[in-house]
Amino acid sequence: MIRILIAGKNSYIGTSFERYTEKFPEIETKTASLRQEAWKTLDFSAYDTVFHVAGIAHSDEGKISEERKKEYYAVNRDLAIAVAKKAKADGVKQFIYMSSSIVYGAAAPIGKEKIVTADTPLQPENCYGDSKVQAEKGLLPLEDENFKVAILRPPMIYGKNSKGNYPLLAKLAKKLPVFPDIRNARSMLYIENLCELVRLLAVNRDSGIFFPQNSEYFSTTELVRFIARAHGREIRVTKLLNPLVRFAGLFTRKVNKAFGSFCYEHELSVYKQEYRLVGKEESVERTER
Repeated sequence: MIRILIAGKNSYIGTSFERYTEKFPEIETKTASLRQEAWKTLDFSAYDTVFHVAGIAHSDEGKISEERKKEYYAVNRDLAIAVAKKAKADGVKQFIYMSSSIVYGAAAPIGKEKIVTADTPLQPENCYGDSKVQAEKGLLPLEDENFKVAILRPPMIYGKNSKGNYPLLAKLAKKLPVFPDIRNARSMLYIENLCELVRLLAVNRDSGIFFPQNSEYFSTTELVRFIARAHGREIRVTKLLNPLVRFAGLFTRKVNKAFGSFCYEHELSVYKQEYRLVGKEESVERTER
């Protein structure tokens, strides 16, 4: 039996992982809230792995207050390191931390490519990204032969009831008759593929930095067409709208966030066992059911 403590209650990733592992009788999960101080008195020694999912998930747009910045570091960095130290002190064998591809900065502008390789330096452009980088720097030195640290840097995660850009695109796909035909490339990660990787990491008790993604890139246009198709619609795409999208990108970063390119090199995401069990079109169909 592998016992996993999910550190962070009511998170999308945590609840999805808990539900995913129900079909594996050899895995037992429990979720702990980190919002109050009660977690500090919880006995972690009953668990083999702590899967840390607590955090502020999305960066604020534009200028933010100093108080809000402190909150990012308090939650994404300080809390993660404190939980890991307690896990190690209590005899837990493995700590899995959800970082993010945001540590490499934003997507490339429309029309340009961005491919992250093993040599790409960390370039966080806001306090959200930097708080993740600082957390990683605090967690990695805790590792020793009895305490393994695994850090995941996923790109955009999507699935049923996910948050972020995906549900916004889904709304457009279900309403718009036409959509811009922009050929960007995005690494994305279906939630069940992520859950399978976390399960394998716990079973194998692996450590290191991991770059999970689906086996194929998406383009934003392709994703929208898949979503529309899942609802029995065919959405027309046209390059005539592309100049308008590029013009809008001069005034808001949200456009580049949706239509810019950001990819992990495929080789970077290979694991010794296959975790990408669901292909991209099937993953959209499952999400939209």
